[in-house]
Amino acid sequence: MSPAKAVTALAMGLTLLVACANNTTFFSTWKSPSAQAISPVGNSIAAVFVTGDESQRRSGEDALARAISARGARGFGTYHLLPSGQHFEPDAAEARLKAAGANAVVMMRVVGSEQRITFTPGYVAPPFYRGFGPYWGWGWRNMYQPANVRTDTLVSVETLLYSLPAARPSELLWASTSRTTNPSNIDALVRQVADSTAREMQRQGFLAR
Repeated sequence: MSPAKAVTALAMGLTLLVACANNTTFFSTWKSPSAQAISPVGNSIAAVFVTGDESQRRSGEDALARAISARGARGFGTYHLLPSGQHFEPDAAEARLKAAGANAVVMMRVVGSEQRITFTPGYVAPPFYRGFGPYWGWGWRNMYQPANVRTDTLVSVETLLYSLPAARPSELLWASTSRTTNPSNIDALVRQVADSTAREMQRQGFLAR
């Protein structure tokens, strides 16, 4: 199985819940020109969610693994295989993933979070007071509109897809930085990023429809 096919299989595993709200946009994307799309069925794909919070890592990896498995691949989290409390050298980590049967891995990491405040000022216009009729009609059409303040949370996520061929070095075949608006929790964030990533891969011809 080629590295390109393995990672493309992972990409196909990211498609889930097409009907869910899409609040994710992309700052940047990159794809390898050698990637080819195939079915994810029969592939084993590791999920890594990089965070210092162990409970968030477990939740994120479980959500990502479910997204992968929903498309026919065997998706699995890595928090048992590569626990956060232990420091692994890159070669040792890669060797453990390969020994577990993974031929591809996706890594997600939150790279930024910010709040955006939108203020819409209120207004009131001077009414027509000279007669009941003019005031009645004009007043109902020009009622006071109060000011509105809305705060949105914007979370930026880096997504990297690597091949893990048995006899060759790993290869980066997809990279993106996305921004998700108002995710309700880590599971929702991962699901939205995974779904949007798959859609973007399809749009760019990296992922077969």
